[in-house]
Amino acid sequence: MSDATSSSTPPRLTHVLLDLDGVLRHFDADHRATIEAHYGLADGVIRDVAFSPELIVPLVTGEITRATWTKQIGSAIGSPEAAAAWISDRGKVDVTMLAEVDRLRNAGRPVSILTNGTDTIPTEMLALGLVDHVDHIFNSAEIGYAKPSREVFQYVCAHLGVEPELVFFTDDSPSNLSGAIELGMTARTFMSVDVFKAHMREFGLSVDD
Repeated sequence: MSDATSSSTPPRLTHVLLDLDGVLRHFDADHRATIEAHYGLADGVIRDVAFSPELIVPLVTGEITRATWTKQIGSAIGSPEAAAAWISDRGKVDVTMLAEVDRLRNAGRPVSILTNGTDTIPTEMLALGLVDHVDHIFNSAEIGYAKPSREVFQYVCAHLGVEPELVFFTDDSPSNLSGAIELGMTARTFMSVDVFKAHMREFGLSVDD
């Protein structure tokens, strides 16, 4: 899918909407494999089970809790202990990206998070210290719709009180951009902090201007 916007002329944007995982929060790339090896599981089995549509969709739309999801993973892989150990990783904040968020907000640019999350996102955000660094945290498990659905982006715009054409959205998963683009947002795949800063300059959001 192309990262193109719905307009050939870049609009002057006012709001920034960020994905959480892969943008502001990162996880240990070796954690899952280490857990699988420790419990004698096949490489990738936790990922394949945990993110299968049958489990992940009910989780991120609020139909089941994170605790229930963990139990289902443990049952499917035959090791509740491995599932619990894997899910214990809450990730770490990218301090370089967080500094850019702070710079944007200090310059009057509203910045919000939209995550395909679970019922524990409020607790996680407090533990990570992110609550005071963004204007809003939108959690799909509370909304009932998940990215890339058009509905979740409509919800965000309605609660921000802003037209989609004024919002810049970035996500590290290209497949999550489609609903935003359909609605009229400017959407780009998150590649790195430097690329994000370039996007901020491109669309008039940079605090360096």
